[in-house]
Amino acid sequence: MSIIVRPAEAGDMGCVQAIYAGHVLHGTASFEEIPPDLAEMLRRRDTVLAAGLPYLVAENDGVVIGYAYAGLYRSRTAYRHTAEDSVYMAPDATGLGAGRALLTQVIAQSAAAGYRELVAIIGDSSNTASIGLHRVLGFRDVGTLRNVGLKFGRRLDTVIMQYTITGGMRAGPVNRP
Repeated sequence: MSIIVRPAEAGDMGCVQAIYAGHVLHGTASFEEIPPDLAEMLRRRDTVLAAGLPYLVAENDGVVIGYAYAGLYRSRTAYRHTAEDSVYMAPDATGLGAGRALLTQVIAQSAAAGYRELVAIIGDSSNTASIGLHRVLGFRDVGTLRNVGLKFGRRLDTVIMQYTITGGMRAGPVNRP
């Protein structure tokens, strides 16, 4: 087994779309109910990259088994140093360490891009794998929004976690608009 984390290329996005579609159709990590098509996934990737943020894939022996990225947390300028991370794994790829490798790189590359805070908004409070991954990498629980989603006939929570990148709020301004 050889897991490699690298920037997602346009040619990877078919695999990324398939992984995400599985989560949309069968899971509660995402509150989307209709999987976006490949063109939309490419557009989303381009938006992330245009913001100077990472969009990464993990591959095992040349096969994409997961992906992660950081997107703008909110569009208002006051949030310009805060990003939101997302991590999605293929169903047969959990427990291999790829999620941890992906999120570690998202943190490092977001820091290098000048971001000070990362927020994780985790769909479904019973998503213990994602909550545990974020905790082990230093994210702290900051709140739970109860019953804000409805999917598969169930009311679902979102768990909000936050990671302060070195320097955090006490650091001076960074070279970002």
